[in-house]
Amino acid sequence: MLRALRCSSFVLSKCVLQPGLLTLSAKRGLPPLPLLRPLTPESSSCFTRRRCRDSDPRTQDGHGKESLAVQAVRHYARPSRRKNVPPSQLDDLPPMMLKKDYAEVPLINTDDLVKRLLSLEFACHRDKLRLKEDQLVAKVRRDEHDRSSTEVKVALLTAQIRNYHEHLQTHPKDKANKRRMLMAIDRRKKYLKYLRFTRYSTFESVCQKLDITYTLPPAYYRRLTRRWRAKKALCMKVFEVIQRRKAREWGRLKQATLSATGEAEKTELTHEKAQGTTA
Repeated sequence: MLRALRCSSFVLSKCVLQPGLLTLSAKRGLPPLPLLRPLTPESSSCFTRRRCRDSDPRTQDGHGKESLAVQAVRHYARPSRRKNVPPSQLDDLPPMMLKKDYAEVPLINTDDLVKRLLSLEFACHRDKLRLKEDQLVAKVRRDEHDRSSTEVKVALLTAQIRNYHEHLQTHPKDKANKRRMLMAIDRRKKYLKYLRFTRYSTFESVCQKLDITYTLPPAYYRRLTRRWRAKKALCMKVFEVIQRRKAREWGRLKQATLSATGEAEKTELTHEKAQGTTA
């Protein structure tokens, strides 16, 4: 206990030694400990300031002593990085366009202030997205009351997918919306696949009007296992070896044919020369 008290100056500064401790240290042959006063708030603040000043290397010279010249530290603010805001699909909507629920009300056109308050200038993101969905649906719908055909479903999913994509570009760690976007993409693939097999002309017009790039799915899906990868690597190696052997055989055959044709030409020339001499 006495050794712990001697080693910890912080604990000793807060304790007041009693006379019994001094007699105990004398009996055990230890040097007597000095009487300490309790640490007051004023003395504690001075102690901490002195300790921080002594441990600060900027207030010491080369010999470890305190120096009078203290260098000023300039804390510059970190420059804020501006994120590149991607172009949104809602940028082409005019700000003075009325919301969907108030577009057919005749009393709005009488007052400009009311018309401005009910326009897209003060509208939320949901109202703008509904108008964008109506614009995409109007491009591919069959008639004015069509809201359940495959083309309309593809248009609605396209607006939702683009909205999720814009959101994930600014918030890339939003896993829930990323999952919703992938599910919407899968649903749109199914609708487009159905359109492609049933009405190919409608499929082409929908992809062209909605600016959709449709990629064909693979012929089959294979689970990537370690055994399959090893087998594929072995097959590729065997294929390369066979191709090299075929190239060698083809080279030898070509060389043999060239040599045979050369010998035939030589024999023909010698035969012609022999006939010329006899004549």
